[in-house]
Amino acid sequence: MPKKNKSIANEEKTRFRSTFYFEGKQYETTGKSQKDADQKAAIKKNKLERGEIGISSNMTVCKWAAEWLETYKQPAIGKGQYNNYAFYIGIMNQSIGSLTLKNVKDIHLQKVINMRTGNSKSDVSKLRMTIKGIFRRAYKAKLISYDPSDDLALPIAKDGTHRSITDYEREKILALAETHHAGLWVKTILYAGLRPNETRALDWRHIDFKKRLINIASAMKADTTDIDDPKSNAGIRSIPINEKLLPSLLAARGDPFDPVFKQPTTGKRHTERSMGCLWNNFKRLLDISMGAKLYRNQIVLSVVAKDLVPYCLRHTYCTDLQDAGVPINIAKYLMGHANIAVTSKIYTHTTETTLIETAKTINSYARKVKLPEGKTDSGE
Repeated sequence: MPKKNKSIANEEKTRFRSTFYFEGKQYETTGKSQKDADQKAAIKKNKLERGEIGISSNMTVCKWAAEWLETYKQPAIGKGQYNNYAFYIGIMNQSIGSLTLKNVKDIHLQKVINMRTGNSKSDVSKLRMTIKGIFRRAYKAKLISYDPSDDLALPIAKDGTHRSITDYEREKILALAETHHAGLWVKTILYAGLRPNETRALDWRHIDFKKRLINIASAMKADTTDIDDPKSNAGIRSIPINEKLLPSLLAARGDPFDPVFKQPTTGKRHTERSMGCLWNNFKRLLDISMGAKLYRNQIVLSVVAKDLVPYCLRHTYCTDLQDAGVPINIAKYLMGHANIAVTSKIYTHTTETTLIETAKTINSYARKVKLPEGKTDSGE
């Protein structure tokens, strides 16, 4: 067995140690001098206090969530479920990822969930389930003194696939639409409520700039490149051009028989496939603008809602009509619904804006009402 160099052996004998306690556990560092060992101890303790190393209540939410996913979930679930958990962890981390576990209160978690108000019930429920799993485990592991996720409430959520976009999504979508080649298409669905297949069949001759109307008279058949009549006779309609959409349409105006929306590479009318690619590219950049994490230009942690599809923009147009006080029969016409029951499913959702405008209408009417002579309003 080879002998150690005497100088190395002597150095090992003369190494200095420094010990300290953190959350009831003893830690030790060594150094070439006592000062060196103490400095290393101070650095290590500082890292423990900031949650950069070790498992403790000082860990950041972001670090504990990653630990929870890899240790408690990854060995027992498939790739799809793993990606779902990672997606909702990304949503949570965007708001509270930098907080330490011990500083998280139930109000922090409720605010994270409330940001998904208006999303599908499935989306909101999965976010809550993920949050509860993360903090329940932290509580069981005695990293926190109470479980802040114990009594989280679900906000108003939508049944079905389509929903209105949230205020935050609207802000990010419109910001990206100013620079992305899909911007005009996105804004047209949002501000005019067109179906994606109707946008594919739209020519510039269908837009009457003098009367400021978009005239819908045709649509693409699903899974084809054939232009045909709309889904039903109700699909034939004229939609007023929103003043927020008008400048973009004027700037892009082309020849009467040219498609309004063309493939960026070929200049041809969009197919269903190319329009799908257009949306996917837009949604990817939207995801990045909302804080998605990248590795080698690939999104490894998405934050954009999975249920965000072009129809959500059309759905939002309908709820905007409701907020603006447009009667439901007019909304039915503008949406191109054959049955008013379809429109009513959207109009039955009462928004804060609707309530505020209703209160204004009621109060305005109350001020106009004249009581008979000699009568007073008792307030009953």
